[in-house]
Amino acid sequence: MQINITMLKYDAEFLIYHFDCHIYIVYLVFIMLLYAAAIQCLKRKKLYEQQIEQLGNFQLRVHDQMIMLEGAKATTETVDALRTGASAMKAMQKATSIDDVDKTMDAINEQTENMKQIQEALSTPIGAAADFDEDELEAELEELEGAELEEQLLQPATTAPAAPIQVPASSQPARPVPQKRTAEEDELAALQAEMAL
Repeated sequence: MQINITMLKYDAEFLIYHFDCHIYIVYLVFIMLLYAAAIQCLKRKKLYEQQIEQLGNFQLRVHDQMIMLEGAKATTETVDALRTGASAMKAMQKATSIDDVDKTMDAINEQTENMKQIQEALSTPIGAAADFDEDELEAELEELEGAELEEQLLQPATTAPAAPIQVPASSQPARPVPQKRTAEEDELAALQAEMAL
């Protein structure tokens, strides 16, 4: 089509050239007072004008056809792309159905449950630590707290110390500093008090 348009352009240029030449010839013939020849030249000029107009119309028609063909081609390509997309979507939907999704989710849930059971099994104490009863340990802890409370109640109430008397440093005998009792000593004392009961 593009070749046809190019050929039509060349034909139009050729006719325009002849048209311009005939205008000049008509002018010369008219000057020479050859009326019959001038009329013939004017008739040829009109024919060239009609041919130029026809060629212009041909070019417009070819351009219209090209535009319509390009539009049809774009429409066809669009429809083909839509068909390809639709078939790809169908293939994907066939590959993944709701049953497959349910099976996958069930498998994930099963694996999660298995992992929880494995973690619980690993966290269960074994050996000597498994033999301890939680209720017994809590009861023993309550007994220890009760014994400590009894010991505190049995100790005599201390009174506030009297104000120290100022004695020169040289006349005071050196007193041993009482040491604080450690937690182990407190526990030992509590056990001794408990055995005494």
